[in-house]
Amino acid sequence: MNQVITLGAPDGAPRATGLTPDRITGVRLVDGTLVDLTLAAGRITGIVPAASGSAADGAPDGATEGVTLDASGWRALPATTEPHAHLDKALSAERVDYFSGTTQNDLPAAIEQWSGLLESIDEEDIRTRATRAVSRYVAQGTTTVRTHVDFPRTGDPLRGLRALVAVREALAGVLTLQITGLTGFHTPGSVIDDAVDLGLDVLGGCPHLSPDPHHETTRVLDVAERTGLPVDLHTDEQTGTEHLDVVDLAQQVISRGLTQRVTASHCVRLGSLPPDELRPVLDLVARAGIGIVTLPITNLYLQGWDATHLAPRGLTAVRAILDAGIPLAAGADNLRDPFNPVGRADPYETTSLLVTAGHLTPVEALAAVTTGPRTVLGLPAVLDVGPTRPAARLWADGAPAELPVADLVLVPDVDLGDVLAGNVGSRVVLHGGRVLADTRTAQTLDLSARHHPAGAPGEPVSTSFRPALEHVR
Repeated sequence: MNQVITLGAPDGAPRATGLTPDRITGVRLVDGTLVDLTLAAGRITGIVPAASGSAADGAPDGATEGVTLDASGWRALPATTEPHAHLDKALSAERVDYFSGTTQNDLPAAIEQWSGLLESIDEEDIRTRATRAVSRYVAQGTTTVRTHVDFPRTGDPLRGLRALVAVREALAGVLTLQITGLTGFHTPGSVIDDAVDLGLDVLGGCPHLSPDPHHETTRVLDVAERTGLPVDLHTDEQTGTEHLDVVDLAQQVISRGLTQRVTASHCVRLGSLPPDELRPVLDLVARAGIGIVTLPITNLYLQGWDATHLAPRGLTAVRAILDAGIPLAAGADNLRDPFNPVGRADPYETTSLLVTAGHLTPVEALAAVTTGPRTVLGLPAVLDVGPTRPAARLWADGAPAELPVADLVLVPDVDLGDVLAGNVGSRVVLHGGRVLADTRTAQTLDLSARHHPAGAPGEPVSTSFRPALEHVR
């Protein structure tokens, strides 16, 4: 028989973790439409107008078996994708004295500090911290992570990769994890070859940190041609308008005729170019089919330390990139490590910064952490968050050729701006149609102007906050 489970209030008890519903009813989409969703084999197979009554009144469409999740009072958003993380570095900030007032890191200082920490970091250390970080990402609504991993100069250069491969295997079916090898100019070619054999998903590097950026880009693309692996390079992670590595990357992609996905991460220097210089660069990037990843949280922290006034923003030219039709993804980059002492693995922290610092619209910001990254990374589509198109959303003319993946995050049905500002803690996260995490928050406040002696009857005299988190399982 059909089992109907009511999701309940956002401040209630978590109750959905582990469920794999066939239907989600009474839920609101980004465009405001109330709908019922049908799910099968990890995909969204149908979107229809919500039934007039609650799903608790009976199974919709005459269904006789399966699980229906009544999500009345909730809003369905696409689950987010973190397109650029560093799980091998994540949650190492406690080993750095950020609170003495003397530790303030720009990019070179952070690199030096991390290099010092690496000497005492082994494979188990990385695996443990990476697993903790992934738990945070999933609970916040992220179901796919692309992480970069260093090849240290000292000790086993593959210990970070081995740790992350173990995490990827342990969480298969729970999280889609792509591992990118962050090669340096000091990384021997034999180590890169061994990394590919060990299970590397993507080839990466930092040409802008090499004494010869062109040679480093060439070296990575040579391996890409030989292996067919996609490429994701740290590109132009500095302010200023000097040499642009992304131009070299685009020219080589075009001349080589590369067909695999190529991504340029950071691209901070594009934000420093005047329009007449930026336009031909973006035309070249678009012609090469390169996607761009912007990382506002970390780059706003790392860049601009040397400015005495009017410090430059560590942001790429997000508006011009979108206007040029270039796929744009946004992520957080580092999570509480020498490169970023803060961050909470929350994609809506990124959306908030894209609106305030990047001047994107709320819907554009949401797309940059949902549909945008999946395009850049070459992943199956999720629920669309584009302009309001109710008829298309309800699939009145039939289902799309590619059914969206059932990766969703359900949030309270409040104004979308509150969600994108990071003000909403209650979230229910689905990956492939299965509920991975159910987080509820409850809060009491006393904002009364009247004074009551302690213990006297009347308005509450205490304020408390109770988080309730049912962990990923």
